[in-house]
Amino acid sequence: MPFTQISLKKGKSVEFRRALMEQIYLAMREAIAIPENDRFAAITELEPENFNNSGNYAGIERSDDVVFIQITLNAGRTTEKKKALYAEIAKRLKDYPGIRPEDVVISLLEVATEDWSLGNGVAQYA
Repeated sequence: MPFTQISLKKGKSVEFRRALMEQIYLAMREAIAIPENDRFAAITELEPENFNNSGNYAGIERSDDVVFIQITLNAGRTTEKKKALYAEIAKRLKDYPGIRPEDVVISLLEVATEDWSLGNGVAQYA
């Protein structure tokens, strides 16, 4: 059960934001085989003064359209699976809604299965 948090500068259309969530979900289905309809995601839109893209860090020149993607998921995937996920997300977001791969910043937070409650105050995976 991944939970995806997406941060970007304020001003993108509803269609753009929906495409972000959908393409990231499809990339996770493809690369790390998450369950169908496992669509937990939230978008935070930030005012320009509350946003820093680190410019040219690690030799990658980011624009003002950078998108930060943080995915919390169960621990245990291989480095190869994680690399495949990063590549699939960047590819899909380039195709639709049209984000430069240089502007896709992804971080994974791995947690134990008992670290989830999907509702009702119950640790469903524990």
